Amino acid sequence: MQYMVDFTLPSELSEEFVSSIPRQRSAVNKLLGEGKILNYALSLENSKLWVVFSASSESELMEMMEDLPLTRYMKVSISELTFYNASNPYAPVFSVN
Repeated sequence: MQYMVDFTLPSELSEEFVSSIPRQRSAVNKLLGEGKILNYALSLENSKLWVVFSASSESELMEMMEDLPLTRYMKVSISELTFYNASNPYAPVFSVN
């Protein structure tokens, strides 16, 4: 199952929030490598972070979110996706030449 998680960043980024960013990036990279995070997008302009997770259940999703250091600072909205399609920018392009 895939889930779209819409995070709303706090209006003011505290020093504690900013100092947790390196740990967040490390945790995200680990989950990306494991195939648990499929997509991670941030818009500071809109104070939004969108993440597509792959999880076997909502409880597994919640565990992954709790392991992300910045989750506790943000408002969260979760949607189970009916389907998720994406192109793979790392896949080789077939050429007929």
